[in-house]
Amino acid sequence: MKKLFGTDGIRGKVGDFPITADFVVKLGRAVGTVLRAHGGSSVVIGKDTRISGYMFESALEAGLIAAGVNVKLLGPMPTPAVAFLTQTLRADLGIVISASHNPFEDNGIKFFSREGEKLSDQVERAIEIELGNAFQTVPSAQLGRAERVSDAGGRYIEFCKSSFPDELSLKGLKIVLDCAHGATYSVAPRVFRELGATVEVHFAEPNGLNINLECGSTHPQALVEIVKASGADLGIAFDGDGDRLQMVDASGELLDGDELLFILARAWQRIGRLKGPVVGTVMTNVGCELALKTLGIPFERAQVGDRYVHQRLRASGGVLGGETSGHLLCLDRAATGDAIVAALQILEEMVTSSQPLAKLKAGMHKHPQLMINVPVSRRIDLSQTPLVESARLRAQMALGESGRIILRASGTELLFRVTVEGADLALVRSCAEDLAESVRISAM
Repeated sequence: MKKLFGTDGIRGKVGDFPITADFVVKLGRAVGTVLRAHGGSSVVIGKDTRISGYMFESALEAGLIAAGVNVKLLGPMPTPAVAFLTQTLRADLGIVISASHNPFEDNGIKFFSREGEKLSDQVERAIEIELGNAFQTVPSAQLGRAERVSDAGGRYIEFCKSSFPDELSLKGLKIVLDCAHGATYSVAPRVFRELGATVEVHFAEPNGLNINLECGSTHPQALVEIVKASGADLGIAFDGDGDRLQMVDASGELLDGDELLFILARAWQRIGRLKGPVVGTVMTNVGCELALKTLGIPFERAQVGDRYVHQRLRASGGVLGGETSGHLLCLDRAATGDAIVAALQILEEMVTSSQPLAKLKAGMHKHPQLMINVPVSRRIDLSQTPLVESARLRAQMALGESGRIILRASGTELLFRVTVEGADLALVRSCAEDLAESVRISAM
């Protein structure tokens, strides 16, 4: 088998290999076989709100049962909820059927260990090897069983609320939620209301086809306009599977993952909660790094992907990390990136400091940064492409020592991401557009 796992599980267009019903049945059997070989026997499965989730839930269920593994079905549930419920239900593996921020035509499968963490590269490789073996069903007496978990949402809501101090309340705050017609549509409003906030909910009517459609953390402009018109104290936009967020202050200014990371780092340093370095990625704005340096907070960069941020935090003893996209890891509260939990940590700082969101980000000045997504029909090695390399060298000379250029293939979609950062916005835009065109031509 060729390598199937990307930065966040297996993902692609529904109906195209490997995101097909027949393959996912085989994947379920392979996962179950590897799990049983390591002494495991139980799996929980959650999904987001895509229409294809029904099909893949059934396919995974069949494959796992054929391998002799018991299955607990959670229904629509945020990705971090599956990580939590894998632990609390004492399952050996958690599976999420989701393509996160992608459109409904895509779907994917991602996994969590019994500790609620992403699988290691070694386990992923073992699954890929097992996929190369013939499909075999265990004897009937050894087949797994399936059941639905009726209280999954309630369990997760209580977990989220437990990450917010008992002595504090959100009473007096008006919060607008953008649930991206995704997996947070039911649980998120309940969490914030039960903690005392006045909550206005938008984009929480999933129909299987509208997940992330012009809403959510990847399209936050809708939330910006709603917050400005509503007089709310802030807005929170989730993505389709609830593991990333963007926030909007009362004036309609958008805060991305870098700004939220800075707010938490400074707050946690003040109260002694911060341990180890703060970890970002190669995409983290240099303004965040410089602001943390001013505070004497060590900062490290990992590869793009929350799993790599997580690995660096574990290796360095850190508890706080994140990505510009809004994946925030608060490892002293949750085992993986959790958008609801992360938002509550920001709200905790707002309440304890009596400061609005706009004031909390003071002290960090982002450098102009522009990312252009370039859809392509095939993968190429950009470092070995003369046209792209020429454009990169030209851009680096123009930007000078303070400029940064990141060219990378998306781990979840067939496109390249061209990111340029520098001191002058007009120059950044010019360089990014030139580089993007060179990639587009080279990958035709």
